Amino acid sequence: MAKMNMVQAINDALRVIMRNDDKVLVFGEDVARAGGVFLVTEGLIDEFGKERVFDTPISEAGIVGMAIGLAMGGFKPICEIQFSGFSYLAFNQIISHLSRWQFRSHNRFRMNVIIRMPNGGGVKTPELHSESIESYLMATPGLKILYPSNPYDAKGLLISAIEDGNPIIFLEHIKLYRYEKVEVPEGYYKVPIGKANIIKEGKDISIITYGWGVVLAKEVLKITNYDIEIIDLRTLSPIDDETIFESVKKTGRVIIISETHKTMSVASEISSRISENLIEYLYAPILKVCSLDIPYPPSILEEEYLPSLEKLIEAIEYVMKF
Repeated sequence: MAKMNMVQAINDALRVIMRNDDKVLVFGEDVARAGGVFLVTEGLIDEFGKERVFDTPISEAGIVGMAIGLAMGGFKPICEIQFSGFSYLAFNQIISHLSRWQFRSHNRFRMNVIIRMPNGGGVKTPELHSESIESYLMATPGLKILYPSNPYDAKGLLISAIEDGNPIIFLEHIKLYRYEKVEVPEGYYKVPIGKANIIKEGKDISIITYGWGVVLAKEVLKITNYDIEIIDLRTLSPIDDETIFESVKKTGRVIIISETHKTMSVASEISSRISENLIEYLYAPILKVCSLDIPYPPSILEEEYLPSLEKLIEAIEYVMKF
């Protein structure tokens, strides 16, 4: 075991993966000598060489297109998009090709591709550097979407992802990269895809969230006396309905935290599933603590735009007093 932040844990996962399988390639803009914008790939070229770790032109469509072609040839590419907002330029490749080729080819061509992306806001970067794109991707069948909230899960999920064999979007919240250090096994281990984690059990309210939302949920525990259950989704596609439903049956009150916009969002989908299946268990309306339904604002306004502790406290008081 070693204390690692999320950057170190993902870097360690990449080393484990690449040592285990010489078909794994890592590439993207500035990921080789520079180690990526956030230094997640730092030092990999020194261990694995320029044939397996290399820089690409500034073309997100080209990066993902190349990953698709390499996967069709039997490689297992892990490509990095510098910021998730830049991936809009590659949506044609992701949606029209990556998500469909296994289905189209009856599994003749395996899309064993992982696209890693920093995601989310809150660090005063401009728009397109602060996007939360998970809702767009959840609307695309054929993709698995992973979103760890801590270093331990980040490493275990990334190792699981390369062995899963399906196209995977791996989202990493910018604020979590160096937020904390936790004990992480130094060798090989896996965290299951599609299985949520109950961070804390409780009987009054179910807070369902992921990524930076887990930090907000933990913070609210310090300032409220309610017995709150916190569910860290870890995987957004597929969603772990079983864990969510069991929690809602127990508490009867639900708050969903998501950094995406509120309309047509991750929170909307989870709310819909709960309403369709468990409405008789609910004591109060399901509340969504999300970002506002506007384009990402200038950084001076982002605290008003994003989910916050104050908004979460207000939601908790509402559902408890309904």
